[in-house]
Amino acid sequence: MLDISVIIPVYNAAQFLEKSVNSAVHFDEVKEVILIEDKSTDNSLEICQKLASENPKIKLFQHPDKGNHGAGATRNLGIEKASGNFITFLDADDYYLPNRFDAEKNIFNDPKIEGVFGAIGVEYLTEKGKLEYQKKFKDAPLTTVNYPAEGEEVFRGLLSLTPKKFGTFFHLNALTIRKSALEKSKLRFNENLRVHQDSDFNIKLSYHCYLKSGIIDNAVAIRGIHDDNRITKIAQYSPQYNQRQYLYWKSLYDWVSENNLSLEYKKRIYLSFKSFDLSQKKGWAKYSNILWEGFKNPEILKTKYRFNYYR
Repeated sequence: MLDISVIIPVYNAAQFLEKSVNSAVHFDEVKEVILIEDKSTDNSLEICQKLASENPKIKLFQHPDKGNHGAGATRNLGIEKASGNFITFLDADDYYLPNRFDAEKNIFNDPKIEGVFGAIGVEYLTEKGKLEYQKKFKDAPLTTVNYPAEGEEVFRGLLSLTPKKFGTFFHLNALTIRKSALEKSKLRFNENLRVHQDSDFNIKLSYHCYLKSGIIDNAVAIRGIHDDNRITKIAQYSPQYNQRQYLYWKSLYDWVSENNLSLEYKKRIYLSFKSFDLSQKKGWAKYSNILWEGFKNPEILKTKYRFNYYR
């Protein structure tokens, strides 16, 4: 049987936390639910303490300084505290479905497989949150990929290098990874990224580890959509959006520069990084840099971010 450590970063999630924890703790495969409280300003800490006192499978930790360090650092602390052979993640305002580990039970019989990912659905908890989400992501019922894949195909797909459109990402809520794979690759979340650290982690993970798709046509977890979802607050190609994307792609560009990836992968990441780097420039400097970059790398005009240059 799998022995799984579920890591839940907790920040201002009092109204959702109990449902989230209860959705995970009852699985036979779940060895422990690790709550990492990140200096909430509501009563999340008290709820964490109550839950941990009621069930020995629920363990509560905070950062050594009791401070707020963001989701990346909080998940990293959870990884360090995890004692299970497998690690999963769950956001404190989301919850698992009963089929969460159905695919893993069989797929992990193959020792080559180091991680499994699936699909998540959405539940609209507020009308405002629903409108913001649908404006940005349309009304997609699932966050998933378009076809089954494993190994390098997953990495290529996430970088949009496959002949068929694979899909831009899978959600951490639907990822199960061997802890030994994280230790082997020395992979952790980029603590300098306050947003997109999950996408950054997943792309790096898909390169360093052998991943395989699990249940991708039905949800294995549900994402709660409400008024305070940070990812839906920022308009596409606004200055703040461009800055967040720049930091995300810079993290990947720094990583690819430090590792011996193929030229194809380096160029793909560089073009996206450079697109948002150019978006940070102003006035004549911006347009002269666009012209120069287009002359050196005409492919940049074919990236999905090409229209970002002129805003």
